[in-house]
Amino acid sequence: MVKFIDHAKIYIKSGKGGNGCVSFRREKYIPRGGPNGGDGGNGGDVVFVARANMTSLLDFRYHQHYRARNGEHGKGKNQHGKSTPPLTIPVPLGTIIKDYSTDEVLADLTSDGESFVAARGGRGGKGNARFATSTNQAPKYAEPGGSGEEKTIALELKLIADVGIIGFPNAGKSTLISRMSAARPRIADYPFTTKVPNLGVVSYFDGKTFVVADIPGLIKGAHKGAGLGITFLKHIERTRVLIHLLDLSPFSERDPIEDFNAMNAELRAYNESLARRTQIIAVNKIDLEDARERLEQLQSLFAEREIKLYPVSALTGEGIGDLIAAAGGILEKEKKSG
Repeated sequence: MVKFIDHAKIYIKSGKGGNGCVSFRREKYIPRGGPNGGDGGNGGDVVFVARANMTSLLDFRYHQHYRARNGEHGKGKNQHGKSTPPLTIPVPLGTIIKDYSTDEVLADLTSDGESFVAARGGRGGKGNARFATSTNQAPKYAEPGGSGEEKTIALELKLIADVGIIGFPNAGKSTLISRMSAARPRIADYPFTTKVPNLGVVSYFDGKTFVVADIPGLIKGAHKGAGLGITFLKHIERTRVLIHLLDLSPFSERDPIEDFNAMNAELRAYNESLARRTQIIAVNKIDLEDARERLEQLQSLFAEREIKLYPVSALTGEGIGDLIAAAGGILEKEKKSG
């Protein structure tokens, strides 16, 4: 299993430009050889490129220094030095690139193939052939290559998912995402089974798909760092729809109404806009004994708030189709509204 890493600090340096050359023609029988020093090549840029097949910043834990190659120096006989191709650094979709010293956001790469030049290579220096004039026909100087840029960069990953599944531990988020998609997370009956977000692709209307993520570690006080919440709350900032999963189990000591209010309070405390995000309220474990009686009571309480509930069993698959259709319908409406 690939370890999930969502932040990293790296050092980058672009290439120095090659020096221009001082040279003169010295062919036999040509007594007045002029300057023929070539230009230096440009140094390599450092470029970040977003890749859809990456899901973690793990590589940057082991490789923290990135240096592009310098441009070649110019040579005699008007031979220009070669410019160096850019050093390309692949990163996952959703990677935010920041200046480590100022925390300034330099780029936010959200689409496959999107790129950002983080450090430009130095320009190659001009050779002495460039400086020949009618009054100075034998210049004995050339330009040095320009210096490259060096920076310390902070990388921060915010997962890109259309739908985020939120809920308190043991509500059944991992089982639900395994039912909705082909994702196969670890599942066990104890808190914080899931310690990293899981991503899955869900098929809905006419072969269309959306990406769903289950967000782990959210408990009361998550926005202050309780549980794993502060680590993963940021991963739902990009989602367009939230599936808020409540535990309907009659054997649980949890109160679905209290959990609903507490979770929304956490979202509001972390980021006010998250509390206004479209939510689909799903109640899980309706397959358990006495759960349907509890569902009727819950439906009447939520009806007072004009909130529709989607009863599901992540274990048996009951109600999953309706839940997927509801999420897909909201996404389609948002696409049409622009």
